[in-house]
Amino acid sequence: MVCQYHPMAERHMTDTRQAGHAGRLSVTVTATDGIRVLSLTGELDHDTGETLRQALDVTGTTRPRIVVDMRRVTFMDSTGINLLVAAYQTVTRADGWIRLAAPTEAVLRTLQLVGVDELIACRPTLREALAP
Repeated sequence: MVCQYHPMAERHMTDTRQAGHAGRLSVTVTATDGIRVLSLTGELDHDTGETLRQALDVTGTTRPRIVVDMRRVTFMDSTGINLLVAAYQTVTRADGWIRLAAPTEAVLRTLQLVGVDELIACRPTLREALAP
């Protein structure tokens, strides 16, 4: 499914904790209905990628389900692409899934150029990404 940009719908989440800050990227980790939701804010690049890598770690998780809310990501380079593809491979091997939600136009363009939107399920809103 190819992503399209749409304004973000209302969010309902619980169990909020901060995954960390590194440079210009922050990742807030929450959970809703057993799905780990990573809400990213800022730029995702070589200098900030470790924050996302840590948040995507599913070591010891059975059938992980992850949604990455990308509506506040202002820039993403190959570091972000590589992290998302690696997470997809890891989560798939663990019989889970990962979805991308609400990428900005700039990020969506990057995802489309390299075909990540064809590999990882991509939804226009967080609500749609959380739906079964």
